[in-house]
Amino acid sequence: MVETVVSAATRAGARSVVVVGPVRAELAAPGVSFTSEEPAGGGPLPALRAGLRLVSEPWMLLLAGDLPFLTSEVLELIVAAARPAGGAVLGDDGGRPQWLASCWQTGELRAALGSYMGNSLRGVLSSLPYAEVTMATQAGALPCWTDCDTPEDLATIRSLTGDPG
Repeated sequence: MVETVVSAATRAGARSVVVVGPVRAELAAPGVSFTSEEPAGGGPLPALRAGLRLVSEPWMLLLAGDLPFLTSEVLELIVAAARPAGGAVLGDDGGRPQWLASCWQTGELRAALGSYMGNSLRGVLSSLPYAEVTMATQAGALPCWTDCDTPEDLATIRSLTGDPG
């Protein structure tokens, strides 16, 4: 799934990609860097802090690695919405921001993290200006924000897509 997300980001125009997590040989390519949060598996906020140390671009996509239906087209819409607003977040069909499918001004995000004392990704990101990008889900398709957190999620996705594994 991480490979799908990295591919979508590069097709959407990302010049560099930072993967927070173990080095994956299948992703090793020019422009792809790896780092780890402390402690490993510490969650989205420590992962953001670790990854942000390697970001040098003025804008960045913040993406979960478990979004198997994320596409470059969706990311292009998020990036386009971010420019005038200062940031953009994918919204699901219930109106909930999907913080791990978003785009931010790197400097603004660094500043917000530098003064943030909490431990919630939502807490730091919701304090920044952003546009919400909503996507209609096509009949019979899984939404682009569908994540895969558990073995049960993976089994469900495989059964719905006909992927034997």
